[in-house]
Parts: sequence; C-alpha cells; structure tokens
Amino acid sequence: MKYIIVLGDGMAGRPLEELGGKTTLEAAKTPVMDALAKDAEIGTASMVPEGMAPGSDTANLSVLGYDPRVYYSGRSPLEALSIGVDMEDADVSYRCNLVTLSEEEGAYEDRTILDHSSSEISTEDAAVLVDALKKGLKKEGYEFYVGTSYRHLLIQKNGKTTELTPPHDILTRRIGEYLPKDALLREMMEKSYDILENHPLNEDRRKRGLNPANSAWFWGAGTRPSLGSFQEKTGKRGVMISAVDLLKGIAVGASMDRIIVEGANGGLHTNYEGKADAAIDALVHRGYDFAYVHIEAPDEMGHQGSIADKISAIEYVDGRVLGRIVEALERAGEEFRILVLPDHPTPICVRTHTAEPVPYLLFDSRKRAGGVGIYNEREAAKSEYSWPEGYRLIDHLLEIG
Repeated sequence: MKYIIVLGDGMAGRPLEELGGKTTLEAAKTPVMDALAKDAEIGTASMVPEGMAPGSDTANLSVLGYDPRVYYSGRSPLEALSIGVDMEDADVSYRCNLVTLSEEEGAYEDRTILDHSSSEISTEDAAVLVDALKKGLKKEGYEFYVGTSYRHLLIQKNGKTTELTPPHDILTRRIGEYLPKDALLREMMEKSYDILENHPLNEDRRKRGLNPANSAWFWGAGTRPSLGSFQEKTGKRGVMISAVDLLKGIAVGASMDRIIVEGANGGLHTNYEGKADAAIDALVHRGYDFAYVHIEAPDEMGHQGSIADKISAIEYVDGRVLGRIVEALERAGEEFRILVLPDHPTPICVRTHTAEPVPYLLFDSRKRAGGVGIYNEREAAKSEYSWPEGYRLIDHLLEIG
C-alpha cells in the first residue's frame, strides 16, 4: 500500500462576488479531484489549533501528524533546519523576507508593504541582496543565511523570541505600528532600506518591470525545534517533495528524506510535473511508503490577490500533479490511499491565512465510498466527516489505530 498527501497550500478560500458567490476552488476546473470524489471520503479538518496563528508552519505540522501545541517552536527555526543552520538551544531564528515597500514617503515607518515576495524574486537575485545585507548590517551575534526566493534567515546568538508581524498579513498598510519593538531589529530593518533601495540589482529589476526588493522584514521568531521521527511514529518510510524551506525543514526535523526537484520554486510557474514524477519514482521504484507533495502556488496567488492566478494554480495541482500521480500508480498496479487538501485557507478577500477548517478528499484505490462527486469547501462542510483535531487525520490516511 502506498500513501500520498497532495497539499495545495492555501487552496481553500471564501465565496467571492466576482465569481458569483463561488470560491476559487469551486470555480476551478478540477476533473481529477471530482472524479476521485465520486468514490472518496469528503470532509473537513481543523489544522490550526484554537488560539494559534494560522500559518503554513502550524498547519503543515498538523497535516503530518505533529500536534502544534506540543511541537511548534516558531516558523523560522524549521526553515533553518532545511538550510542546514546548526542552531544552539539559546539561539533565535527570524524569517527575513525581502519585501517591496512603497518609495514615495519620507520616513520609513510611513511606507506600506506593496509585495511580500518582491515579484517572487529569484534565489539568484536574492542572494546578491542578502550578501549586501550581510556586509551592511554586520553585527556581533547576528548572521544572515540565504534561503529560497524571497525567504531568508537571520540567526541571533543567545537571543529571546519576540512578537513580530508576518508581512503578508499587512499588505498595503502603513508599517509603522507593525515594526519590531526590539530597537536593534527595527534599526536593522530601517537600514536595510537604505542599503537596498538604490542597489544596482534593484535598479535593473525596475527596468525589467519587476518590484524592487528594497527592505528586509523580520518575523516568525523561534527557537530550535525537536520533532520525533516520522518513520518511528507511523511505521512508514516517507519523503517530502517541496520547493520551500519550511516544508523541507519540517522533513529534516521528522527525519524524512527530501527530494529537490529542479525548477521547483514555490511560484505559479513551478515544475509541477517534476514534483509528481519525483513522488511516482519514490513510491514505485525507490521503496518509499509515503510521499508528501507540497505545492505553494495557490497560497502565493492568494496573497497576491489574483483570482485568475489562484484558479490556475488549483487547476495545475489537479491536472499536472494529482492526475499524473494517480494515473502512474494505477498503471503500475499499485494500491494506494491519497489525501488531497490545503493546510489552511488563503482567501482572496483578505490576502492572508485564516483558521477555518479545510476540505479534504481521501481516496482509496481498493474501495468505493459512494462520494458526492465534487470536491470543494461547500460540499465538505455538509459531510459527516469532521476532524476537530486535524493532526489526527494522517492516522486515518495511514490506517493507524
């Protein structure tokens, strides 16, 4: 038996007037999901525990079966695991986004965040700018590390965690009231703008019609995490396939193998087929029992507020990932159970994460469940299947207990 999770990050949403009261998931053409739904279990699961912030960090821990109330120690430290940073117990890790701030205002605090991803900046461009930050913001006890695209790290030796605001939560808002209370972090962010605003690479990006990555933004502070082995916990040999450091870091913490797919970048135009093929190879030819295929694009398009692009991202998950995996496993004669879901909603109307229960689809190639024949938030909400403690859903997928 093979077990698969296909996770469309932020794929769920809320009804939109522009779509006649439909969500982007309802509006998307998803023939593979709907075909599976005819013979699948459809339901809802709460992946963000009450009282915790709705993020891909807490939610993906839940999807993998790790109760965030027990295992969560901050978002950035999970990414540090992926990058290979050897954190000490007293170290604090911060996510360092390269963001686009408005440029017409005089004072730093009067600016607004226009883009949390700087036009989904490439890792190659970002590395140049992070190097400039390393030189211009060099301070004893602080070290920058290059991550992927706009997502990077700042490590503080012997620090203390502090409350910080995710940039995607405050798009288009004046940043003054959201800046760090920590004076040194705030000073570093302000100086980062001076370093990056007129950097030659940003001048070139403007000429190419791209948003300049003109400021660092610190958030997601946390300490070194400690996750137990996924294989020891479940008895399944698992592999993670994702473009983002957060998911790769969770895999490191859970002692899962990772497959790095060329051209996978966390954006709308990622290598969907490459991710699907990596999962197929791992399950059919390399002896893995479980594959977690994470696609970031729906979440990114939700943050950007693009209805059309989020619909496209969902359709790509359906046809270019899910359909390809199902077809290959059937052709190989494998029996399989596949779980399709988002980790959290990222509704277009708010352009950030929310904590509502997410719709899931669980298909077993051996069974015919008499499903509803359509997969979306509305149909899932009608279902008798509900998992208030979402971290328990994976045991249902893996037939544990």
